[in-house]
Amino acid sequence: MKTRSFLFLTILMVLFGAYPVFDSSVANAAQTNTLSGEIPIGAVWSLTGDAAVYGPSQKNASELAAEQINKSGMLGAAKIKLITEDDRSTKEGAITAFDKLIKEYKVVAILGPTLSNSAKAADPIAQAAKVPVLAVSNTAGGIVEMGDFIFRDSLPEMLVQPNTIKQTKNKFGYKKVAILYGNDDVFTKGGYDAFKKALDDQGIKILATETFNKKDSDFSAQLTKIKGLKPDAIIVSALAEEAASIMSQARQLGIPASVPIIGGNGFNSPKLAQLAGPAAEGAITGAAWLITNDTPGNKAFVEAYHKKYGANPDQFAAQAYAGVYILADAIKTAGSSNPVAIRDAMAKIKNLDTVLGKFSFDSRREPVHAPVVQIIKNGQFVLFK
Repeated sequence: MKTRSFLFLTILMVLFGAYPVFDSSVANAAQTNTLSGEIPIGAVWSLTGDAAVYGPSQKNASELAAEQINKSGMLGAAKIKLITEDDRSTKEGAITAFDKLIKEYKVVAILGPTLSNSAKAADPIAQAAKVPVLAVSNTAGGIVEMGDFIFRDSLPEMLVQPNTIKQTKNKFGYKKVAILYGNDDVFTKGGYDAFKKALDDQGIKILATETFNKKDSDFSAQLTKIKGLKPDAIIVSALAEEAASIMSQARQLGIPASVPIIGGNGFNSPKLAQLAGPAAEGAITGAAWLITNDTPGNKAFVEAYHKKYGANPDQFAAQAYAGVYILADAIKTAGSSNPVAIRDAMAKIKNLDTVLGKFSFDSRREPVHAPVVQIIKNGQFVLFK
């Protein structure tokens, strides 16, 4: 009887405002206030080796983000301690880096690695240890499928390339194309798969499919064959260095600038135009970010990056920068540096303001935000119209 009376009295007190009602914002603040000390987060970038055109900007941007977060007090008394490892652009390097970060540094989450090839080799280590991974430049298929601790903020090729093909076809009206791709790399093979499906879906004829291997430098045989078929456009899935050589050799062989070269995520580096020079003019690629985007905090990010490093950020920098903020938001929401709690909080992120735009994870831990298409004009990426 006493229990019933107490329950009835409690209900009345809640109804008439005399009893504290749960407020999630207060709870979140209280959770943040429980965080303290250094929270170790690992970052694995390709700072040397074949993919070194991408890794340094990722390192710069992630360090900038961590510095800003710590200065802002976003995590209360806690500070992010970013621990960076170089995977040397190899699967073996990525495995070593993940193992070191998890076992020696006891990181609560890992950003990276730069390449999808490396991710396929190293991510299972983090999955087994129940340490969340946020891929910020892995666009090949089969990344998040490795386990429920694997996330990415980098739009996969299968989401980006259909938009790229649709927009470029509408602009140029091409009906027949040739494809050239690297067949010994998970990323470039994944890009080919995405382009092939998008072209088939749009009813575009593929005149030829040519392949190459990593570190190839002579593409004259493939390009000579392609030139003879007179395609309306050339589709290329390659990393920046190979892509630059392909562009230069295509124009040297007499393939006219009126035949656009359309590429995947490997094109999204300023190094492409630097390496290919005038041959890169008019090159088109689908992307997750553009420097002129009117997205939350993007202008401030670009200015801060340029001030600190003396150069403009690229897409890989933007995704790494956003990645640190995504992890920080999950840590703040979880009110914990426990890797499992961080994973659970990440899975619930919806409409978070980032330089990539309003950002969410879907039920498969894939990123949700709008892709763009960009073109190189006067050596710079601008919005394709």
